[in-house]
Amino acid sequence: MDLSLAELVKTILLGIVEGLTEWLPISSTGHMILVDEFIQLNVSKAFMDMFLVVIQLGAILAVVVLNFERLNPFSSWKSRQEKKQTFQLWYKVIVACLPAAVIGLALNKYMEEHFMNAPVVAFTLILYGVLFIAVENYNKNRMPRVTDLARLDYRTAIIVGFFQVLALVPGTSRSGATILGGILFGASRYVAAEFTFFLAIPIMFGASLLKMVKFGWHYSGTEILIMIVGMVTAFIVSILSIKFLLRYIKSNDFKAFGWYRIALGAVVLAYLFLVGDPTK
Repeated sequence: MDLSLAELVKTILLGIVEGLTEWLPISSTGHMILVDEFIQLNVSKAFMDMFLVVIQLGAILAVVVLNFERLNPFSSWKSRQEKKQTFQLWYKVIVACLPAAVIGLALNKYMEEHFMNAPVVAFTLILYGVLFIAVENYNKNRMPRVTDLARLDYRTAIIVGFFQVLALVPGTSRSGATILGGILFGASRYVAAEFTFFLAIPIMFGASLLKMVKFGWHYSGTEILIMIVGMVTAFIVSILSIKFLLRYIKSNDFKAFGWYRIALGAVVLAYLFLVGDPTK
C-alpha cells in the first residue's frame, strides 16, 4: 500500500499533536487516543498501538538536541566539577525511573486493555486539571525549596518518579503528573519541568523499544514511512513546544493548562453522552 496524500496529512497531524502535548501537561496519550478516533490511519490496530508510542522517539530527540551539552558528562568543555554534576543528574534520573520501570512493566498490559478509552481520558483530564489549579493555589504563598536542578535531592527525585507511575492511566499526562509531584515537594516550576523533560528520555525510549520488539521487525515500506514522518514532525514541534513552556513558566503558573484540561474533558464527556464512545 502506497502512502496517499490523505494518510500523509493524517500522520503529520498526529506528529503535531504528539509534539505539542508530550511536553505540555495536558496528556499526549489522551490527545492521541482522541485524535486517532477521528482521523484514523489506514493501518492495522497492532501497528497503530505501536505507532502511538514509538512516535514519542521524535519528541525525545528534541530534548536531547536542545540539551546535548548539558546532558553530556564527557564534554571537553566541562570542568571536572561540571562533569560530576552531570553524572549526578543522570543518577537522579535513573533513580526516578525505577518506580515506573518496575510498576509500569507489571501493569502496562492490564492498563492498555482496560483503560485505553475515551471515558477514562475525559475523567483524568478533568481530575488533573482540578489538581493543577488546587496545587497552584496551595503554592501561592510558598517559596520553592529547590530553585536549581543541581540541588534536586534523591528523595525528591524518587518521589517524582512515583508520581510518574500515575501516567499509566491515559489522560493523566506523564509531564503533568511529574511536574505536580515536583512542585508539591518543593521544586520550582522551572526545575520541575526540566527534570520532567530529562526523566522522559530513558522512560520513553524504553517504552518505544519495548513496543517495537513486541510488534516485531516486519514493517512494510509504508509503515516505515509513517513512522519516519510522524517522528520527524513530533521532533520539530517538540522543539517549539519545549521552548514555549520553559519561557511561559518563568512568569506564569500552570492554571491555564488546568482549565484547558477541564474544558477538553467536559467536551469529551458531552460528546460521549450525545454520540457514544468511539473507542469501543
